[in-house]
Amino acid sequence: MTQLPRLVAFDLDDTLAPSKSPVEPRMLDVFSRLLERTTVAVISGGNFEQFEMQLVARLEQAGLRETALEELHLLPTCGTRYERRDAGAWRTVYREHLTQAERDAALTALREEAERLGLWEAETWGEILEDRGSQVTFSALGQRAPVEVKQAWDPDGAKKNALRAAVAARLPELEVRSGGSTSVDITRRGIDKAYGMRKLAEQTGIGLDEMLFVGDRLDPDGNDYPVKALGVPCQAVDGWEDTADFLERLLA
Repeated sequence: MTQLPRLVAFDLDDTLAPSKSPVEPRMLDVFSRLLERTTVAVISGGNFEQFEMQLVARLEQAGLRETALEELHLLPTCGTRYERRDAGAWRTVYREHLTQAERDAALTALREEAERLGLWEAETWGEILEDRGSQVTFSALGQRAPVEVKQAWDPDGAKKNALRAAVAARLPELEVRSGGSTSVDITRRGIDKAYGMRKLAEQTGIGLDEMLFVGDRLDPDGNDYPVKALGVPCQAVDGWEDTADFLERLLA
């Protein structure tokens, strides 16, 4: 039997599921099998409601045992929030909110720089700017844009990276990171996915060197990169199918 890491952590969008979409049946199966054998965490830019829609509700509907769900750690909004399963419900361990002034500054900078760079789109699917309390997120085409449209908007990441750099220059006191295929995320300075991984180590007693992180944005401009820079062993993937293939090998 393969020696599994003591904890396997994942990004969500484009790692476990298509962007803003529920996990596919194949991923649900292999993810559930992984949860039966080791501790699992999901750390991503989406809010908790997105985690519930994409993953948690599917796991609960599949009849996953409570003891397995208790091995699942959820860190929405890039680790600025931490949820654990306790007595059949999710319990908030912490939330690192931005101040109202910080959120206002982030929303203003995102809109003004997107307009200046010609990235404020007229045709969108939902809101472009979202205040998630502990994170402010820019989604160029809106939160509900079709996956194929989002993939075509910025295939090489140049638009998103230009916006990230412009906003970061205006907000040196905050953390500005490229998120999913069309998004830029802003959190408090020093609170990113590396912060979330450290919190995982504190809560579980599992060393960072005993973990494995799986993500699709481990490049220096991506919001998964802080985990790699922290020294956590990482597995780069390209889409949820790649992740499913990797997990099948890991569990073989």
